[in-house]
Amino acid sequence: MYELVQVSDHCYYINCPAKIGVYAADKDNVYLIDSGNDKDAGRKVRQILDKNGWRLRAILNTHSNADHIGGNRYLQGQTGCRIYSGGIEAAFTRYPILEPSFLYGGYPCKDLRHKFLLAQDSDVTDFSDEGFPKEVEIIPLPGHFFDMVGFGVPEGVVFLADCVSSRETLDKYAVTFIYDVAAYLETLDKVEKMQRAMFVPAHAEASSDIKDLVRYNRDKVHEVAEAILSICREPQPFERILQKVFKGYGLAMNFEQYALVGSTVRSYLSWLKDGGKVDVAFQDDMLLWRRI
Repeated sequence: MYELVQVSDHCYYINCPAKIGVYAADKDNVYLIDSGNDKDAGRKVRQILDKNGWRLRAILNTHSNADHIGGNRYLQGQTGCRIYSGGIEAAFTRYPILEPSFLYGGYPCKDLRHKFLLAQDSDVTDFSDEGFPKEVEIIPLPGHFFDMVGFGVPEGVVFLADCVSSRETLDKYAVTFIYDVAAYLETLDKVEKMQRAMFVPAHAEASSDIKDLVRYNRDKVHEVAEAILSICREPQPFERILQKVFKGYGLAMNFEQYALVGSTVRSYLSWLKDGGKVDVAFQDDMLLWRRI
């Protein structure tokens, strides 16, 4: 864990739970793509940078989930580097309490205020700043989170953040976190058409061909949607739908999974309702979902 893997002359990634990209602009200066999940991750990253004699110019954040920005504060404090982010992701990075609050739908109790969902705040500079490396392409990849992006760097390497999950993850958990299902599917279509030398997803193996994995992710989205539609053949309150999703996929519920999977199931229901596949009724002061 935390091995440095080279994928081209100037591009690397640090192999850790959420892969951290390293773009060496020259022999002395590097940019990170994300920073890991906490201060300890940031410390390990700095050790790698120091070992290679690299100066950290900036961190380019793909999105604001805690496992991607958790090392920001430490690395910024140690090196004075800039942290680049954009859109809603920048707000979540400045005010990370927004992530568990959004997932829970209210003020998060202590069970949700931990490093896996609540990073330390960090000072953020917008992508539009003139200091942002001009040779790096910002690629919008919405769906998993609000304004998530990927980064295309010289030599045909693209860092894809969380827009695809590994087959192993999908087979084990099935319901991976998605904020906007329609946007997520559009992002998968976009990635499937990309022509690049190397693709580096945060939670899957780096590969020169991403198409099969994209299709596997897309198929899993439609499978989960069909499972929810099946549950809604009879009018169901949300909590019952969530229970059946957990039981159907053999998931273990705790506070964190309740928030993550619950938020995702709500996103599926919104997508299905907007697509005319489910409707709602209010009965006995309860909101019930049913398949049309």
